[in-house]
Amino acid sequence: MKLLVEVKDEKASFVLEVLKNFKFVKTKELTPYKAAVLEGIKEAVEEMKLIKAGKLKSRPVEELINEL
Repeated sequence: MKLLVEVKDEKASFVLEVLKNFKFVKTKELTPYKAAVLEGIKEAVEEMKLIKAGKLKSRPVEELINEL
């Protein structure tokens, strides 16, 4: 199982040290860019769930293309 844990910067080294002491846990730090991309994907998925549930209105594809 993979987990994503968000920790305040000042506590990150402590949390990483604790996790590294467990032989069954592997840690890998994300670069700021990868963290931002992951956050963007997470927001997009949540938005799609809201649209499918009818709680948020979708936009026409033409409007999206015009933004690009």
